[in-house]
Amino acid sequence: MAAMRYRLTFVAGAVLGYVLGTKAGRERYEQMKRSALQLAQNPAVRNTAESAAQQSREFADKAYHVMSDKVGDRMPDSVAQRVHALRERTAHGPAEDDWGTSNT
Repeated sequence: MAAMRYRLTFVAGAVLGYVLGTKAGRERYEQMKRSALQLAQNPAVRNTAESAAQQSREFADKAYHVMSDKVGDRMPDSVAQRVHALRERTAHGPAEDDWGTSNT
């Protein structure tokens, strides 16, 4: 009998918590969503994000070339040919991935 009352109390509390939490949760979610959109539209934030993306692409490109120069002679021929082909492709314009989309 006590176990049944405990279960009923637990279920009632869980249902009440869920109902109250979803109402407050949705309002808070909408508030955070509005704040995130305002932040994303801020010109300073956009410029910083674009600058960071450009710097990371440049760093990745440098790291790619350094690593391929250092390990290129120790790679199997099939891998070395693929690296060479990728280097040629990136040297002649914007790089595209295997799906034909630009990485920029």
